[in-house]
Amino acid sequence: MTRATTRKAEASGEDQAAVPRRLLSHATKLFAKKGFDRTSVQEIVEAAGVTKGAMYHYFGSKDDLLYEIYARVLRAQTEQLEKVASSEAPLRERLRSAGSDVVVSTIDNLDDNTIFMQSMHQLSVEKQKAVRAERRKYHERFRTLIEEGQESGEFRADKPADVIVDFFFGSVHHLGSWYRRGGALSARQIGDHFADLLLASLRPE
Repeated sequence: MTRATTRKAEASGEDQAAVPRRLLSHATKLFAKKGFDRTSVQEIVEAAGVTKGAMYHYFGSKDDLLYEIYARVLRAQTEQLEKVASSEAPLRERLRSAGSDVVVSTIDNLDDNTIFMQSMHQLSVEKQKAVRAERRKYHERFRTLIEEGQESGEFRADKPADVIVDFFFGSVHHLGSWYRRGGALSARQIGDHFADLLLASLRPE
């Protein structure tokens, strides 16, 4: 793609919407191949076929690209969790859906999650704090479903909800170390197994 073609593409409204997605896609691939610290902004824009000016229109720095790789996944997960948690479905069904959904979305974005977890320490302190705060809000919303069941007697109450949430998400965050695409189980099947195990652990004795 020539510079003139790139500029023409960037001027199009439709292509403008695709530019940040393209930058994120190529940044993810480069970070996975070379590492965050060894990937230059120039390499990213050349791979994406855009100018540095186009990148800086959407992202202030390479740090912003790394941050957004994970933040966009977390935003989608939060939106889905809120939709499920606030529905009129029975509590067990809501928690099961929430548990299965987060596994599916994590697997669907496994490369993004893995790269971010490996490179998060290279972000600025402020961005690390922002990520942790957003992730904590997600976990807290998930925890309210468990607490609701504990208060009603539907779930066992002898284990702290915080510990249950940490235990469950420890398994979710570990998916990148063993999941391989093309295996015997689909992402949804694995998600349903995780959710069933969570519900089984909450069954009153």
